[in-house]
Amino acid sequence: MASEMLMIAGGQSDTMARRTPTTVERTSDTELVVMRTVDGPARVVFKAWTQPKLFQQWWVPKSCGVSLISFEANIRTGGTYRLLMGHPSSEQPMAFFGRYIEVTPHARLVWTNDEGGEDGPVTTVTFEERDGATDIVVHELYPSKAALDEALASGSTGGWGEQFVELDDLIVFLDAEA
Repeated sequence: MASEMLMIAGGQSDTMARRTPTTVERTSDTELVVMRTVDGPARVVFKAWTQPKLFQQWWVPKSCGVSLISFEANIRTGGTYRLLMGHPSSEQPMAFFGRYIEVTPHARLVWTNDEGGEDGPVTTVTFEERDGATDIVVHELYPSKAALDEALASGSTGGWGEQFVELDDLIVFLDAEA
């Protein structure tokens, strides 16, 4: 299957000199790849992905009306995570949970998305630093074409650009503190 470009999201805020667009690309029947370069060292970017208080500041796109109620995680190989999200139109929060398959500080995170049962993807995030910036690649591998089609149809993959704008802004703040 030829690569299919799904979205390019800008996210051009005045806080970053080297802000790049987020690309979301379906690379096969079962794979989705999200790429973004953020202006900050890998150790700071990794910290924003692995410290719950920081993660909560950028993970959920503000425009979708969803709030991240809590994020509990034991971020180590074999550890678990649980996110609880709320939406004004829903009485019950939505739970997202799984386990960490691999945690390599400042370089790589791999986790399961168990709330989807057998249709949940495995997510791999890599962090590669170059020239003071960090290339982030999110690779989601779904168990079937139908599972990825459903995720795309639900709109759940559409917030990456906005999320990464929030991450960019947080990295600027954290890097200035370091």
